[in-house]
Amino acid sequence: MQPVSILLNVLWILFGGALMAAGWLIAAVIMAITVIGLPWARAAFNIAVYSLLPFGSRAVRRDELTGQSDLGTGALGLIGNLIWFILAGWWLAIGHVVLAIGYAVTIIGIPFAWAHLKLAGIALWPIGKAIVPA
Repeated sequence: MQPVSILLNVLWILFGGALMAAGWLIAAVIMAITVIGLPWARAAFNIAVYSLLPFGSRAVRRDELTGQSDLGTGALGLIGNLIWFILAGWWLAIGHVVLAIGYAVTIIGIPFAWAHLKLAGIALWPIGKAIVPA
């Protein structure tokens, strides 16, 4: 990880990133406890990791990463993402966009605004994604 990414991640954690990651982690645990939420627990955990350290990382499709299709990148993943989008994805993305606008008002907050926009993108359609170093 680049020194600038490390610095931005430390600042991100201090200014709210740890709380966001904790929220996503709690959501992942709650989803894992329920039988119905199991398909979305992995996606919520991926978002938790991504929201803890968004700088120097990016979300990619798992089939592009591994070269093999799996349940999350096939038809079941599409159905899961549609259900996620309807039930949770759109309002989580709106929350990230609103926070991004708030951070973008200041020059110092622009990198954090960009991170929120990346999180908004994965919050819309998380199933079948993996977090990799940029």
